[in-house]
Amino acid sequence: MPSKQIDQPLLILGTRTLAAEIADLASEVAGVHVAGFVENEDRARCEETLEGLPIHWIDDIAGMKDSHVAIGGLMTTHRGRFADQVDAIGMPFATLVHPTARISPTATLADGCIVSAGVIIGAHARLGRHVFVNRGALIGHHTEIGELTSLGPGVNICASCRIGERVYLGAGAIVVDHLGIGERSVIGAGALVLEDLPERVTAVGHPAHIIKRDIDGK
Repeated sequence: MPSKQIDQPLLILGTRTLAAEIADLASEVAGVHVAGFVENEDRARCEETLEGLPIHWIDDIAGMKDSHVAIGGLMTTHRGRFADQVDAIGMPFATLVHPTARISPTATLADGCIVSAGVIIGAHARLGRHVFVNRGALIGHHTEIGELTSLGPGVNICASCRIGERVYLGAGAIVVDHLGIGERSVIGAGALVLEDLPERVTAVGHPAHIIKRDIDGK
């Protein structure tokens, strides 16, 4: 399904290069007005601007919770801490979909999802909160993706897959049909996943094989 209309000014969580990329993406979505960025680690950043827009300290946006909406601007799956801070403030999250993406009307995108240019999402796919789908990625029909998962450019997840929460899939990774990947796992760029993978592992290669265990995501 396409994103719902974003009627309120948008704040992007993050102040690094990906945040600027998200602002660029948002500039091509009809009706979206980016009002600024939010920082939660280095307050000195708030003395600067990014893309000509103000940078707000996380605690200072509480007064905007009824007039603005937020979207993530970090690729790391640890962005969940930032999302939790905004949830505690009570500011709602938008869902941002680039106009060149094709999303099945039977697919479901939860709040906070970002779908970049050239993405295709198949029938009955389900994306949890704060899933980031970078440019040109493909998500097959009946695939479920857990919250805070990140898909790099050109990732191809085939049909009926189950991707856990906070998984990181590097650019060009391929996951074949009917497979599962456990939460907080990291799949290297260009990896070819041909079998189920457990939680909290790093897998790389062609075919993908596990090189680390008991990790905490990326």
